[in-house]
Amino acid sequence: MKKLILQVFIALALGAVVCFVALVIMIGIKINTPVKLGGLNSDSSEFTINKGANVHNVTEALFYRGTISNPWAIDLYVRVTGLTKVKAGTYSVSSSDTALSLLQKFNRGGVLQHQITFVEGWSFEQWVRELSSIEQFEDINKEELVKKLILSGIAGENVNIEGWLFPDTYNYLGSDTVLEIMLRAHRKMKRVLEQEWSKRAPGLPYVTPYEALIMASIVEKETGLAEEREVIAGVFVRRLLKGMRLQTDPTVIYGMGALYDGDLRRRDLRQLTPYNTYMIKGLPPTPIAMPSRASISAALHPKEGSSLYFVARGDGGHYFSDTLQEHRDAVNKYQLEQRAENYRSAPN
Repeated sequence: MKKLILQVFIALALGAVVCFVALVIMIGIKINTPVKLGGLNSDSSEFTINKGANVHNVTEALFYRGTISNPWAIDLYVRVTGLTKVKAGTYSVSSSDTALSLLQKFNRGGVLQHQITFVEGWSFEQWVRELSSIEQFEDINKEELVKKLILSGIAGENVNIEGWLFPDTYNYLGSDTVLEIMLRAHRKMKRVLEQEWSKRAPGLPYVTPYEALIMASIVEKETGLAEEREVIAGVFVRRLLKGMRLQTDPTVIYGMGALYDGDLRRRDLRQLTPYNTYMIKGLPPTPIAMPSRASISAALHPKEGSSLYFVARGDGGHYFSDTLQEHRDAVNKYQLEQRAENYRSAPN
């Protein structure tokens, strides 16, 4: 009887070993089988893991997408190996990938990074439009975004986002949000402004760094020529110190908003808005664009001189004048008499 029991036990043990070995072999085959990319015509695809997702969430998503056919094999494998962590982000999935290679990729965080560039002098509206053109962010709710940005303290007491985002190229992941990208740009703008403000020239007509940011945005919109930034900043600073109005077209255009059709008319200069510096004294209430570090530096280090006026020459640069009469003569010369079909008030 004891011999029979021993034989049964040995048979069961051997059977269990055989089953275990068979299971291990089967799992090995399943997790090393190349994945399927569904109906895609290309040899690669992308897969995004959202923040907070676990391995089970990932294997389910891959199964329903048709990329893998045996999610249970991965679930069993991770329990044995301890590869239970996955990192959020967007990953490249190629036809040469296996369930195992994907799992290893998700575990180490081998994510795809995308890039977006925000041009110097763009407005907040243009930032939103650029982000909306990307499939990942095409469903932006601007009103909700503004609320979240304000709640984050991005605009301080001014409750206006304009000017507070630093124009640059930013990397982002498939799991990133518009809010996260903008907050990153805000932190950089805040850091740059603090650095430049600490090195500012003496005798400037700004009480706060925010006023310098406003001036920088005007300089940014007035010229794209590096050599002109400090010169134009000097003109505006001298006008402020003398109590003169800034009389700069970009502020008028910004104040017009959607009413601006690409043509600035004399009647527009007489239309009172908080941004019409032909009508108001001093700086407008907020920046009118996102300025570069160069324009912030120019606003805080204006070039000394005596010019109080400038007019676009039509080649992207400006002619600077000390007196109103000289300025009027320059306007007649460059904007009335010599205005050509390829006239440009700013560089390309």
